[in-house]
Amino acid sequence: MFTTFLKILAFVVVVTGLTWGAVQLLDMRGGANISVAGYEITLNALQLVFAFAALVVAVWLVLKLLKLLVAVFKFLNGDETAISRHFDRNRERKGYEALSEGLFALASGEGHLAMTKAKRADKYLDRPELTTLMMAQAAEITGDTRTAEASYRKLLEKDETRFVGVRGLMNQKLVEGDTDTALSLARKAFEIKPKHEEIQNTLLKLQAEKADWTGARETLGAKLKSGSLPRDVHKRRDAVLALSEAKDILDEGKSMEAREAAIQANKLSPDLIPATVMAARAMIANNNERHAARILAKTWGVNPHPDIAATFAEIVPQEQPEARLKRFRALTKQNPDHPETRMLLAELNIAAEHFPDAKRALGRLVTEDPTSRSLTLMAAIERGEGADDAVVRGWLTRALTAPRGPQWICDNCQHIHATWTPVCNNCAAFDTLEWKRPPTGEVAMPAGTEMLPLIVGHPPATVTTPEMEVVDATLAEDDPADAK
Repeated sequence: MFTTFLKILAFVVVVTGLTWGAVQLLDMRGGANISVAGYEITLNALQLVFAFAALVVAVWLVLKLLKLLVAVFKFLNGDETAISRHFDRNRERKGYEALSEGLFALASGEGHLAMTKAKRADKYLDRPELTTLMMAQAAEITGDTRTAEASYRKLLEKDETRFVGVRGLMNQKLVEGDTDTALSLARKAFEIKPKHEEIQNTLLKLQAEKADWTGARETLGAKLKSGSLPRDVHKRRDAVLALSEAKDILDEGKSMEAREAAIQANKLSPDLIPATVMAARAMIANNNERHAARILAKTWGVNPHPDIAATFAEIVPQEQPEARLKRFRALTKQNPDHPETRMLLAELNIAAEHFPDAKRALGRLVTEDPTSRSLTLMAAIERGEGADDAVVRGWLTRALTAPRGPQWICDNCQHIHATWTPVCNNCAAFDTLEWKRPPTGEVAMPAGTEMLPLIVGHPPATVTTPEMEVVDATLAEDDPADAK
């Protein structure tokens, strides 16, 4: 309210001042006589003031008109002028409007609209890196792979957009299933931006799929240096890669290099069961049984596994059951309540024909945590103690429908593997296999959990074990003709 009052007061003061000035000019005597081309004009003081103001305005208009004419001439001549800048700003405004509308269309999944806006933006803007990128992404949404590829290839022409182009082409090849080309593009993108986490992960995955273990270890090292991978995870995965590299070297017949690589893998991750097994076998082949037994016992103390026990048996292949039972105390005294330790001790006692000790070793395992292996062991124990065939057959029947126990399972897709591999056979994920119990109903059986693999130091397929005798005897009773 007060501001409005001040405005009104100022307006009244100005009008009053102008009126007073005009009255003073009218009362003033004298004036001016102007003669032009025989015409004479007489102006009083007030008219003279107005004439002067009109002259100033006229001169200003003439100067502006001259500037306009000069600008039009320069515009026609191709020079930058206010007129050209006006048209440029107008085009730029239309271009950025189309660009923003296209970005919103991309965000909302309207690919065709985004492509239309990208073309319009390209018409008005001199920013091909922006419009080409939007065209490529819009083409991907609509499924127009040819346009998307052509757009990404255009981005390869400039250094500042080359990475985006390579990454876009790489993702296209991954979708198409062309992993060879995708691997080459991933390497190129890694050269441009070695710290880019997505490229690191993609390159590592592709290298693992292609068994490029040396390259994968380099990529893993780059992930560690860039801070995108914790040191403990790096150590574990580097061990997996070293183990895979050792297996390839072994396949090529370079046994010495394979031994060194396997031992290195075990040093990187002592709890990695396949690395421990391979390193131990390398030491056994090098007549270093004491170190082999040491690393196997150390890993058993962390994570008991049938493959560790089987390798421990290979240290002395032609060993008497009593001697083996005594030597295996290096394993069985560790984690005594672990199911794997209980079943191992039961197997060793069965081989030594200590059936009561075998039954005590199993304990409540067959009732609290029954598996096919533990129930079959119980059938062998009952047979060894002279139980009725009906009792033995009952345990075997339960074993047929019981859970298989822990197996190598992919944490990513839950696929079950018979043996450990660095890359999942189903989803191609790297280092995702874990020794754990499968979902209910799965029946895949890993090679390391055949019944009674440790009674003698030979592959189970070529050995007659008490369990196999139980099965043979049962089959013979059911079908005497086959038994003959």
